[in-house]
Amino acid sequence: MTQQKNFYQLEKNILKYKEKIDKLRENEETIDYKEIERLKGQISEEWNRIQPNLTPLQYVQIARHPQRPYTLDYLNYLTDDFLEFHGDRRAGDDPALVTGFGFYRGRSVAFIGHQKGRTTSQRIARNFGQPNPEGYRKALRIMKLADKFGFPIVTLIDTPGAYPGIQAEERGQAEAIANNLKEISKLKIPVINVVIGEGGSGGALAVGVGDVLLMLENSFYSVISPEGCAAILWKDQAAVEKAANNLKFLAKDLLKLGIADKIIPEPPGAAHVDWELTFKNVDKQLHQTLKTVEAQSPGKRLQARYDKYRKIGFFTET
Repeated sequence: MTQQKNFYQLEKNILKYKEKIDKLRENEETIDYKEIERLKGQISEEWNRIQPNLTPLQYVQIARHPQRPYTLDYLNYLTDDFLEFHGDRRAGDDPALVTGFGFYRGRSVAFIGHQKGRTTSQRIARNFGQPNPEGYRKALRIMKLADKFGFPIVTLIDTPGAYPGIQAEERGQAEAIANNLKEISKLKIPVINVVIGEGGSGGALAVGVGDVLLMLENSFYSVISPEGCAAILWKDQAAVEKAANNLKFLAKDLLKLGIADKIIPEPPGAAHVDWELTFKNVDKQLHQTLKTVEAQSPGKRLQARYDKYRKIGFFTET
């Protein structure tokens, strides 16, 4: 590994301020709002000092932060009466992908998202957010059901990638991903993709085709992880930082390249410091985006989706 400080060392002061805020909020009857605002100001000052010097690899650590909100956390805030659907009707259920329907701002919406798990037992049960083929087939089943009834689809992307195990390959991992890409591109209803953490390769892309790609400010979306890139190109894990610097996978990079359509701001210190503000920012942007996309006719929406992906990819000469 490189000698640079990891993000977890840099954020120590921010987390101390956050702990103080959490303690002040424990008793609702005696909350000192002035002190909370003062501590929030200190968090902002500390973040303004840290952020300009963060490296791409440190942004990766933020996107993977174990205290960032995951799909089920977003669904708990954004939806009413979320009903989870299980199984692909072929092989079984995949806990790494959460799928179902919920009421979002008074109307039915299909939600699909990766779930990593927070405790060790949860992470093992969720396979660390790495879906198997049945996960992608389950997601497509829900998407087609949404298309049948005219419900928009929102996908929440947060995965290191599709599970690369032998059994996953035997059950058709590559075919499941490829089939999703084909079928999702033909859906007539709005499809909004939101990268809430890390978007890893085909594991993310299998539920990442849509009309609009939103990315949280400190998330990343990449054809491969920096660790995988270092192993393949340099055959040396010491080259992870070099790989991260060259992949151009951060939200701000992908916005310039025309891959991401909008960046959703995160609170000072990143999403894990203030879940509520993060949820509000996502809610605001998601609502606006859905209104815009739903205003298009199905024919224009499909054509715009096709044009969006045809435009991706260009080169510059230096």
